[in-house]
Amino acid sequence: MVPLPNYRPKQLSLGPLEAEILNIIWELDSVTVKDVHERIISDPNRELTYSSVTTVLRRLTEKGWLVCDKSDRTFYWQPLLTRAQAQAIDAYEQLQRFLEVGNPEIVAGFADSIDSSSLAQLEAIAKRVREARKARQEEDS
Repeated sequence: MVPLPNYRPKQLSLGPLEAEILNIIWELDSVTVKDVHERIISDPNRELTYSSVTTVLRRLTEKGWLVCDKSDRTFYWQPLLTRAQAQAIDAYEQLQRFLEVGNPEIVAGFADSIDSSSLAQLEAIAKRVREARKARQEEDS
């Protein structure tokens, strides 16, 4: 289980190119503009300028997804969160939006449309919630 990280990017929303570049960075861990640019244009059907990659990397840094370090005369970008941590934040945000409906009848109304595999997932989640509550109560005691 990946816990919800304490750190959050300043801006969670990402455009398609930002998400694509962030995925490349998660694969490579530390990148230069050249690394990302070469990866993208390796697809013969893609066109993207070097400066566009630089702009997106700077934007991801401003949004709080990346950190940029300069070594000698080269800039290296690294993610501030792992892919799993980003997925945990996204899942948490989606759950919060779902719960904001606030009406238990509406939320419970989904129960009739849940298939068996989803029901098994919900039961596993409920079990984890009970375990977390129990552990929290034991810590507080």
